[in-house]
Amino acid sequence: MKLITILTSLIIAFTLAACSNNGSQPSADEQPSSTKNNTVESELKTESSEQTAPVGAMSNTVATFTPDPKQQQTIYLWEEGYMPSVTEYTENTGNYADDPEFRPNLISVPVSSGTDIKGAVLINSGGGFQFRVNQNDGFPVAEELSALGYQSFVVNYRLRPYTQEEGALDLARAVRFVRANAEEYGVEENDIAVLGFSAGGILSGEMLLNFDGNVNGTTLDSDYVPDELDQVSADASAAGMIYSFYGRLSVASTDVEKFRASDLPPTYFSYGTEDPFVGEFEENIEALLQADVPVESYVLEGMPHGYGADGGWISHYDRWLTGIFEEM
Repeated sequence: MKLITILTSLIIAFTLAACSNNGSQPSADEQPSSTKNNTVESELKTESSEQTAPVGAMSNTVATFTPDPKQQQTIYLWEEGYMPSVTEYTENTGNYADDPEFRPNLISVPVSSGTDIKGAVLINSGGGFQFRVNQNDGFPVAEELSALGYQSFVVNYRLRPYTQEEGALDLARAVRFVRANAEEYGVEENDIAVLGFSAGGILSGEMLLNFDGNVNGTTLDSDYVPDELDQVSADASAAGMIYSFYGRLSVASTDVEKFRASDLPPTYFSYGTEDPFVGEFEENIEALLQADVPVESYVLEGMPHGYGADGGWISHYDRWLTGIFEEM
């Protein structure tokens, strides 16, 4: 197994990673693989003076942005200083991946030219809520899905010291943006899926359990003033848990009544038999089935945590998701 996959597995499993970057520009770990040296050192260190946001990107917010489905674009999810928050974060002492000036964003990976568009997938990389392993999870998967006909978006959600709930609001905002611009992206407004890896899947589950529909930032931050985009539903028609589950970091939920009350969408699971969280996945799946949530599982024999785009699961997920969207 590649060294980076092994290292990623250990870091996520024990939540020991901490890294730093330079401010609010999308950092090296937020860029596609073609723009970054693929080494272990560059996976863990996000500092790079060469990686900058596209020209004019600081004004590329969801409130003012005009999508171009033919180009990769970076879109900031909140106006500067406007995002709902309960965490006061003003100084990075070296313990966090993002500086206080970081602005949550999503990066589009368009459908390949000449390929029929099937829908949209919002991708949330893992990293133990300490960092985002976009080079292992996000962009390789986004590139494969875009080749299969999915408008793909890599979501750069808030990490620690922010809470899981604050990060979930970032994802909800991203879903709202894609739904509001479904016509521009060539998708039906209900053909939207969220897909998460490890901590990114937990984040996706948090959003689907507690921050979907018309729930907005006032749920956490009473000073937040909802805007026009908050009137758009954050519902997703499908969820993907890749070596992940609904719950908290390292602990899967088995709350059948909560699952049933949350009206969760059909959920896809993929995990390896050598993952240290196999028991958590299985218990989570059993609870979802008891709550009458449709579940599809793709188990990879001998695979560990953190396999990213490897293992052949993407083609299986594509067939499953195509069927879900066709039923909408």
